[in-house]
Amino acid sequence: MARRKGVVLLVLLMMCYAVAMVGGSDGGRARREREEEGDERGRREREEEEEEEEEGYDEGGGGGGRRREREEMFLMHEMKTVVRTDAGDMKVIKGFDSGGIGGVVSEKQIHLGFITMEPKSLFIPQYLDSNLIIFVRRGEAKVGSIYKEDFVEKQLKGGDVYRIGAGSTFYLRNTAEGQRLHIICSIDKADGFGWGSFQSFFIGGGTNPMSVLSGFDTMTLATAFNVSTSEVRDISTRQRSGPIVFLSEDLHPPNIWAQFVRLKQHEKLQHLKQMVDLQEAATKEEEEEPTWSLTKLFKSVFGEEPNGEDNQRKAPDSYNLYDRKPDFRNNYGWSTAIDKSDYWPLGHSDVGLYLVNLTAGSMMAPHINPRATEYGIVLRGSGTVQVVFPNGTSAMKAKVREGDVFWVPRYYPFCQIASRTGPLEFFGFSTSAHKNQPQFLVGRSSILQSMKGPEFAAAFGVSEEKLRRFVDAQQESLILPSASAAPPEDGEVKSERRRRRIERVVGRFGKGMIMDFD
Repeated sequence: MARRKGVVLLVLLMMCYAVAMVGGSDGGRARREREEEGDERGRREREEEEEEEEEGYDEGGGGGGRRREREEMFLMHEMKTVVRTDAGDMKVIKGFDSGGIGGVVSEKQIHLGFITMEPKSLFIPQYLDSNLIIFVRRGEAKVGSIYKEDFVEKQLKGGDVYRIGAGSTFYLRNTAEGQRLHIICSIDKADGFGWGSFQSFFIGGGTNPMSVLSGFDTMTLATAFNVSTSEVRDISTRQRSGPIVFLSEDLHPPNIWAQFVRLKQHEKLQHLKQMVDLQEAATKEEEEEPTWSLTKLFKSVFGEEPNGEDNQRKAPDSYNLYDRKPDFRNNYGWSTAIDKSDYWPLGHSDVGLYLVNLTAGSMMAPHINPRATEYGIVLRGSGTVQVVFPNGTSAMKAKVREGDVFWVPRYYPFCQIASRTGPLEFFGFSTSAHKNQPQFLVGRSSILQSMKGPEFAAAFGVSEEKLRRFVDAQQESLILPSASAAPPEDGEVKSERRRRRIERVVGRFGKGMIMDFD
């Protein structure tokens, strides 16, 4: 009996041991599965957070919006409308002072202007306290101005560049039949005097805009013009349509500017000179002359520009960027730049221009501009602009498309990359009229290629042979093939995100479920 009890007890002990072993094994496996599931869940959550951040970067939401704000610091979004009428408008983006960024030497600011004019319209005569360089993006225009006591009219077409000096009276007229005129211009102040960024002084005008002549009392104007005070009141209140007006009498009532453009050339000169002479005469009648003089201000109207050269007595012609042979061209794009050696009026403003066209997926190699700050406007296509801080960290990696404006401070490394679906074309201004001498950091014409040797090898911590293989791998110069770096279009991005989401959701059901779809 005692033996039977001992056997039963032994069996029970063995069964308990077996259960404990199995339970422990199952428990360990369960714990491992829970840990693995937790790791997988954590990985998925991290991926989702990264994706949400990426979407926020593109769509401006949540924390991604802050990242977007930080990484688009060299895009220029704040555009202000300074003129708007039924006949057209002018918008301006204020330039940045690069002196406050990274210790870069302070340079003059260039503001960017965008003028749109309807067919048969006129931007009425005015002068600016700033130099103006206009680029005809689309359409045709006639610009009239006074140069060295002569009245000059120039017919401009798409691609033309033309300079108007500070203080020079001018007007713009859209001459293309049934086509809008689009102009991009740089605006830089001639000196420190003025109110705000730049100032327009309208010679003609009435109640909208007000002519600068309106500041003189009626009797002074009547005496200066040798007319009656009633005639002065009549002509000084008729213009109410704004700075950009229609010239077509078929659609609008006749106005003084429609009559003005029909005058002969010598009559236009006399008309503008009379207004200038009037202001000088009226100024002399003031009891005390201000610290600044209208006489001095109007000197440039008659062509007394600084740094004038004996062989530049004739009024300058325009310069066409589209007719110029590119400075560089290969299978991946082309680029051209003009400076004062190509178009001498640029020397008076100390501003240069450039135009670049990148084929789909190509890249303007990383480079720096040691001479000037650059302002760029995307004319066509889309892509990415990358800018780097002096400490080697990313300052900006932003998508750009037609109409976007960006700037790059002097000395900062940067590059532009076209999207994979089409070319990227951009035009811009630089803050120097001297010949541009960019230093490329990558490619056959790069400084690494020119200076590869033991010093650079030591700087990178590699052998000379390894550095040489690395640098020589790129056979192209300046404009490079870069399909892998080129940004996809928005549709491609969304499609890729959708695919990743589906893979993650399906993956949660296990491999067996994936096989069931086959």
